[in-house]
Amino acid sequence: MKQFWDEFKKFALKGNVLDMAVGVIIGGAFSKIVTSLVNDLIMPILGLVTGRINVAQLRLVIRAASEEAPELAIGYGNFLQTTVDFLIIGMSIFMAIRLINRFHKKEEAKAEPPAPPAPPPPTKEELLLAEIRDLLRERRETA
Repeated sequence: MKQFWDEFKKFALKGNVLDMAVGVIIGGAFSKIVTSLVNDLIMPILGLVTGRINVAQLRLVIRAASEEAPELAIGYGNFLQTTVDFLIIGMSIFMAIRLINRFHKKEEAKAEPPAPPAPPPPTKEELLLAEIRDLLRERRETA
């Protein structure tokens, strides 16, 4: 059991897990802000533009209410609101990741200067000339 607990501690204290936990908490709060933005600002304005329609209450009635059974309807208005929420959150996340990626690219470019290219290998002529030079040097030393 102690080994299990030690492995769990090692996993939980890694930077990525803590970063992910912070991201989930901030994401939850951001989601509430976006939901309020859509429900309290965007949809009422959209309803005003479309003729005072409450978008959240839009539905397609399949069977009207009767004495024996309640109304049966497909409530697509709430789905539309949730879709707008999703689009705003998705676009916000895309923009944030795009900004972060640009920042990382600039940091990498500043941090690491490009390595100089490796010199090309010597040609056959250069190798032969070096060999001739070495032979001439040997002759002078022995003479």
